[in-house]
Amino acid sequence: MSAASPAAGRDELPGREPPDHELLSAAAITAFRLNGRFLALAEELARPAGLTAAWWQVLGAVLHEPLPVAGIARAMGITRQSVQRIADLLVDKGLAEYRHNPAHRRAKLVAPTEAGLAAVRAITPQHARRAAELADRLGHDRLAEIVTALTDLTAAVEAMTTPDR
Repeated sequence: MSAASPAAGRDELPGREPPDHELLSAAAITAFRLNGRFLALAEELARPAGLTAAWWQVLGAVLHEPLPVAGIARAMGITRQSVQRIADLLVDKGLAEYRHNPAHRRAKLVAPTEAGLAAVRAITPQHARRAAELADRLGHDRLAEIVTALTDLTAAVEAMTTPDR
């Protein structure tokens, strides 16, 4: 199975629907490729602001409200350890701060500092340009449909892979 054509080489009759296992494989390969392209784009956008894609991701998770490291990890779908490492770096660089968490004595909240907010704001104009470019290529309605489909796919895979399943 190739990334360009997941169904290439299958021993099926022309015109038949691909089996579910091939669809799952094609979805996974496509998602991995898309993730790589999104990470490359995020690095390109974040670099001029002095951020990495990972730093931007963590700061973005706490722009509207401070969150504990575990909450950021859940929202972003990454490990708590990765978020902790990045949060510590952001705090060391003055881009984020730890705050008291009234709901949990030991799990501090991560919040952006003014410098962190300024770094994220510096990304906004180029981010908006790239978003408009993507919407121009796909059409706004199609892009919205794709976001809905990706959200649905994520929820379905999460439901299949939760530890209590």
